[in-house]
Order: sequence, then structure tokens, then C-alpha cells
Amino acid sequence: MNEQEKHWLVRAKTVRLLWRGGIAILFLLVIADFFVHAHPYFQIDGTFGFYSWFGLVVCAGMVVFAKALGVFLKRKDTYYDNE
Repeated sequence: MNEQEKHWLVRAKTVRLLWRGGIAILFLLVIADFFVHAHPYFQIDGTFGFYSWFGLVVCAGMVVFAKALGVFLKRKDTYYDNE
């Protein structure tokens, strides 16, 4: 299957464009932190780029938690084959 026959979301050019666009948007959002006045409720949420790094840490924590939960909840491949 050539590049033109693939779905537009799996083409290499589109994937590269989406990555670059996403990184550009994230960069602009962090830069916007210089110009937007925060009204922090706690002292830590007034730090520079708080929502960026907090989101990254929470997302990584959710992935680690899901992997750990999968260890306890997973079944054998033949679980439904037993009668």
C-alpha cells in the first residue's frame, strides 16, 4: 500500500505535522504564562508553568497506576476457553 492509499491520520507527513503542531501549541501556552496574570489559590499554583508540569506529572502518574492495576486485574489468555 503506497503512501496516498493510507488513511490520512497514519501517513508519515500527517503524523509529523500533528507532532509539530502539538508541540507549537504547547510552547505557545507556556509562553502565554508570561502575559496572563494568575490568581493562585495556593502558593504553588502561582509558579511559572505550573499547569504544564503538573499535567505532565499527573498524566505520568495515571499511566504508572494503570500499569500497576493491570498487573492485578489481568487474566490468562485462556480465561474464557475454560468451561
